[in-house]
Amino acid sequence: MLALLHTSPVHVPVFDALRDEDHPGLTLRHLVHEDLLARAGEDGPEAVAPAVAAVLAGAVVQGATVVLCTCSTIGAVAEASAADLGVPVLRVDRPMAAAAAERRRIVVVAAVHSTLEPTAALIREEAVDRIVELRTLLVEGAWERFEAGDRDGYLDAVAAAVDEVREADVIVLAQASMADAAARTATAVPVLSSPRPGLRAAAAATASGS
Repeated sequence: MLALLHTSPVHVPVFDALRDEDHPGLTLRHLVHEDLLARAGEDGPEAVAPAVAAVLAGAVVQGATVVLCTCSTIGAVAEASAADLGVPVLRVDRPMAAAAAERRRIVVVAAVHSTLEPTAALIREEAVDRIVELRTLLVEGAWERFEAGDRDGYLDAVAAAVDEVREADVIVLAQASMADAAARTATAVPVLSSPRPGLRAAAAATASGS
């Protein structure tokens, strides 16, 4: 069984739809803990590491053989729990980061400030010895729209910010909730999002362990 740790309930139907399209028959268990993102935003991701580890340990007890963290802010602390849990813990944005790191000029776009540095750090990690020029962009006011339930306003704000990016070889949508904004952009620059490649990697890990 694949367990998914979310920090917003909006991700549940997104990953269910991707499962139905790409991985029919894959069993998903959704764990939604909105408080983890709020606390990580205030105190830093490390502050919620014990809580994240406890949630993931509970998922393993309930039968999870692989865990996918869909929140970029707490992805690193979730991933670090794998050694103690004894099952793979994947972060949804790592495949996206690996693809982005193949380009030189990279722009990371986020609606939450706490997501920018973890995503940038992951891209630098995936770049290894390659030289990349990495910039970050915070979409001001977008997250407030998301929290108010204005999904279209949120996605439109993200898409508008993406279309303003210049001198980039690739644009990274740092948060899984941003994925649908890619279809609303007019830019010729490739725009990467995390849900589909992240779930593909987790599904492969689940299959290899079954």
